[in-house]
Formats: sequence, structure tokens, C-alpha cells
Amino acid sequence: MPDIIKTDIGSMTMEELTEYIKNMGEPAFRAKQIYQWIHNKLAASVDDMKNIPAPLREKLKDKYHTAAQVTRLISKEDGTNKFLFRLYDGNVIESVLMKYKHGNSVCISSQVGCRMGCRFCASTIGGLVRNLSAGEMLSQIYSIQRITGERVSNVVVMGTGEPLDNYDNLIRFIKLLNDENGLHISQRNITVSSCGIVPQIKRLADEKLAVTFALSLHASDDEDRKRLMPIANQYTIEECLDACDYYFEKTGRRVTFEYALVMGENDTAGQAEKLAKLVKNKNCHINLIPVNPIKEREYCRSSEDSVEKFKYTLEKYKINVTIRRSMGRDIDAACGQLRRKYEEIRNSL
Repeated sequence: MPDIIKTDIGSMTMEELTEYIKNMGEPAFRAKQIYQWIHNKLAASVDDMKNIPAPLREKLKDKYHTAAQVTRLISKEDGTNKFLFRLYDGNVIESVLMKYKHGNSVCISSQVGCRMGCRFCASTIGGLVRNLSAGEMLSQIYSIQRITGERVSNVVVMGTGEPLDNYDNLIRFIKLLNDENGLHISQRNITVSSCGIVPQIKRLADEKLAVTFALSLHASDDEDRKRLMPIANQYTIEECLDACDYYFEKTGRRVTFEYALVMGENDTAGQAEKLAKLVKNKNCHINLIPVNPIKEREYCRSSEDSVEKFKYTLEKYKINVTIRRSMGRDIDAACGQLRRKYEEIRNSL
């Protein structure tokens, strides 16, 4: 797997950037100016940094990269925006802006591609290309704010990639996003989703951050989960749930269990009963997600009746449950769909 950017000033803390600028023979105050341009004024390039001397801007040109818009699709149904961004090396990634009454939420990618292999997801087709730097993860949010002129209040790391498979860059990203000298988005407004890499869940718990952790569960027993998610061959549901309990003990943050409903695979009344018994004594929330079908897979979306019955069964056990509102269905808003389509067209030329 190729390395990410060797020197990426967009991934540096204020202290690191100050040291870097001083080592270039520049005064330390330049670092603060540059940091503000990147994380507060959301500069699209070093050329935007007007109070930075031209010779220094020239030195920094290949050290600062932002996500460049390739495509922007806007849903006529609900106003969801889907962005395809090009990175410095030509790779493309997806980000989604979702508009709610409580504010704007952005779902970002953490990797180019994914190696987790979940059967119903387009993101994993073609495997993992490389990790994103913290700066590249931030740049998705910064570019969306710059393009739309609207403030982002919530961030979900749930797009293409497995965040805990890019652990160090994820933690750096969270701390930079939360920095009072940048967008200063509360850790409580950041959600990290994982398919269940147990040691990394515990490692995240030990960071004692205030982010919400979401486990992609998608099944109520190991056999069903193995059929849908290869990671289940490495870690059992019991191990995943124990790690989630550990996360709650360390952080006091309620865990979310994501459950993508796939017709005929995991949406029966019996499976709902089994799931309810599995989590009934846990401090958790279940988010039911009627799966968005993708052309490369045969899986179908559960019927509305099946979804409602599944929800009702969980509520009988007094489990906190919601059905995620499908957004952007008319613009290929499921993870990986737009990138996949773009790559197919590019490869055919």
C-alpha cells in the first residue's frame, strides 16, 4: 500500500507546524497564521494565504493539499449533497452532506477503498488502495463548508473505509477537528463507526475521548454475521459486545449498534427477537438501516412492513431504537456507489 503524503501541513498540530516552520528558517508567528488559514479560514490552496510571503508560499505548495471537487450531486428528495473529491495523487473519495433540523452533518471517508469486504457495501469492491491522512479527512469537511458556505455541526466517520484500520490518523483527525483554533467541533458531535476490530475498539476506549462509537452489527448471531461480514470470522459478536461494554465503562458514552436490514438475510421476526435478547441489558441505541441496494450485489432492501415489525419487536423489550431515514437515494448516496461509477467510467476511457 503506497504511503500517504510524506509532509502534510494540514495534518500537523500547532506545535508541530511551529517547529516545522522554524526549521525552515521562518519566524514562529508564521505557523499561527498558516494554521488559521488551514483550519479556520479553510484555504483552498497556499495561494489563498495572502499575508504569507510569496517565497514561503512557494515552499509550501507541495506540502498542503485540499480535496478538489470532481462532482456534486444534490438530492431533489431531501437536499442531501454527495461530493466526489479528487486527492493530490488522483485517487477519488466520497463525502455526504446531510441537512437536519438540528444542523448539518457530514459523513466522511477515512480510506481510499476498504479491505473489510462487507457483502452489501460498494466501498469494499476493489479493496483498499491507501489510508487517508488526518489532513485529507479534515479537508472533506473544510471543502464542503467552503463550497456550500454552511457550517457543519456534526461529523460521522462512516463513509468509505474502516476508521479503526487507519487508527493513528483517525485520532489525529479528531483532535484537530476539536481544536479551539480550528472548527472546534465538539467531540460529542463526532461519531466513529467500525465493523468491529476488537483490539482497536478497546484502544479507542482508552483514549477516553467523548466521541460516539457505533458498531456495525448487522446480525444477531455469528453465523449470519459471517455471511455478511468477513470480520466476523476473526471476532465473535460476544467479543465485539464485550469491547463495546468496555468502551461505555471507560467513556460513559452510550454505544450505537447499526443494523443494516437486508431482505431475507437478517430481517425476520426471529432475528429481531434474538437481537433484542442479545442487547436488552446494555446501555445502547439501535439504528436500523434499510440497506441501499447496489448493482454489484444481489441484496435487496427490506420491505417497509418488515422494518416496522423489526422495530416493534425491539421496542417490546424497551430497547431504544430508530429507523435511519434514507437520504439521497436518487443520487447514489450509499457508500462507495459514486466513486465506483466514476472509476468504471475512467477505466473504460
